[in-house]
Amino acid sequence: MNTEDNKLIVRRFYEEVVNTGNVEIIDEFLSPDYCEVHDGKRLAVGIEGAKAHTIGVRQTYPDLIITIDQQIAEGEWVVSCITARGTHKGEWLGMKPTGKPVTFTGVNVDRVVNGKIVEHGGAANVLGPLLEIGAIKVVGNAN
Repeated sequence: MNTEDNKLIVRRFYEEVVNTGNVEIIDEFLSPDYCEVHDGKRLAVGIEGAKAHTIGVRQTYPDLIITIDQQIAEGEWVVSCITARGTHKGEWLGMKPTGKPVTFTGVNVDRVVNGKIVEHGGAANVLGPLLEIGAIKVVGNAN
């Protein structure tokens, strides 16, 4: 597959699975060996783990929409600059639902092999949403 095909697979995954919560088609996009990378550690998640994660996110933010603002690809790697928007309607990080809308940006890095996403990692700016929903309060002098 070429880089344009890989970018399309990642884009379609966000649009058809993450943005809708339709985990019934997740195996069309993810390899059975799917893993996530956090703090340099590879976590074997697999398709069932990815389904559970997607369902959990959609319970917290049922109207979540991820927009891909830009994509860059080289070989098996696809980098997507994203904007995510949703309403905090489920518990998140131990915080009860606030009903407040949140928006955050992030950079996702996915590896696509033989037409399936095999690895996902990245970084998101969640400080803004945590401040917006009141999970973090600014203390001290703002000067």
